[in-house]
Amino acid sequence: MKDLELNKIAAAIFFTGVTALAISLTVEGLYGGGHSAHGEQERGYKIDVVEDAGAGGGAAEEAKPIEIAQFFAAASAEKGANLSKACASCHSLDKGGAHKVGPALWGLVNAKVARHADYSYSTAMAGHGGEWTFQSLSEFLEKPKKYISGTKMAYAGMKKPEDRASLLAYLATLNDSPVPLPQPVPQAATAPVEEAPAEPAAPTPAVDAATPTEEPAPAQ
Repeated sequence: MKDLELNKIAAAIFFTGVTALAISLTVEGLYGGGHSAHGEQERGYKIDVVEDAGAGGGAAEEAKPIEIAQFFAAASAEKGANLSKACASCHSLDKGGAHKVGPALWGLVNAKVARHADYSYSTAMAGHGGEWTFQSLSEFLEKPKKYISGTKMAYAGMKKPEDRASLLAYLATLNDSPVPLPQPVPQAATAPVEEAPAEPAAPTPAVDAATPTEEPAPAQ
């Protein structure tokens, strides 16, 4: 009986050793094992990562801003008045109107940036400088936080240039003397392609007078 128990214990130890060896071989087969000449091999599955072509090579050149002047021909100040209702929740549009969350907008077009001395602008806006031209207003309205990083304006932006042109056409009327809309910059005229001069026609050979083949009959 005692021998049977010893055999069971020996069999259990043997089975445990075989199982451990099998697991070890399986793990090494999956992840690799041993040491190379340069140190321990990396374990785990290798994942190829495609590096960004632009990384380290400088940021890709940003797209040139859209020239808003080309959209004023089809702009509608009436449509812009409807679009401005979204502005009215934060800005006063009336002459002499008080500031709200944002500064009053009467007389905004072509005025200096951060012009109101009685309004607390963000540091970024106060230090921006320049004037609110139609073009700069368009770029600001498209993506405020991109145009002036650090602005307090929480508006996400107006994507369509047609809508921005109509809104600006309306804002241009909010002035003691409405600001005329800019004209689109004419594109450089393309010189007409000159045609090669036609070759002179070959001269037509003169037609010789008919030569009589028979002598006239003598008069009788």
